[in-house]
Amino acid sequence: MPSIMPESAEPEVRPSAMPPALRGAVAGAVALAILLIAGLLVDHWPFDWDRAILVGLREHAHSRALAKAAVDITALGSVPVLVLMVAGAAILLLARGLWLTALAVAAAGISGGAVVTLVKNAVSRARPDLVPHWVDVSNASFPSGHAAGSAMVYLTLAALATQVTRHHRMRQAIILLALLLVGAIGVSRVYLGVHWPSDVAAGWSFGTLWALGWWWATAKLRVSWAAGGSAGRARQ
Repeated sequence: MPSIMPESAEPEVRPSAMPPALRGAVAGAVALAILLIAGLLVDHWPFDWDRAILVGLREHAHSRALAKAAVDITALGSVPVLVLMVAGAAILLLARGLWLTALAVAAAGISGGAVVTLVKNAVSRARPDLVPHWVDVSNASFPSGHAAGSAMVYLTLAALATQVTRHHRMRQAIILLALLLVGAIGVSRVYLGVHWPSDVAAGWSFGTLWALGWWWATAKLRVSWAAGGSAGRARQ
């Protein structure tokens, strides 16, 4: 009689293998970058679709309940929350002995935040003035710090978490949940009237590619260390 695999059983995958959901996110980030570059070659910002989306959301999706929800969601991408997330995650990872993941999470957040600040100051793009702002803002508009920061932190955390689990469905779920959160935070910035859609698209693109870079670097280190350990045992 053929053996029946339990419903809970699932094939295990190599931690260094990139999850399909992360590949899809990277493809989307590259597509957004190409869209923005092409837009700058043929037009100037704000683009026509910047105005159309910003005004359309305010005219056709104006809701007190949605506005309140957007304020709550956008707070998840604020600097204090992201700093707490990075610090908390690093502490928990160190407690589990996952020091490489902890260092990568901290380094990705700190270095990525510095890059976003430099770009904001260099570009100095003005905030949109087509609709009233529903939250207070003070710095430049491009790229969206909330969109970039949330992608750098949440997606980097998710991407690195896939390196310490072999369960395929769990790896997929981790990435998809992070993408849902990052997407909601970015959309909230446009809905609240404080960012052009292209600001958010740039933030998503940069943050996702930044997360990919740290995933790739740590994956290479893990493979290298595993190979070195195997070679050492073989010589014994």
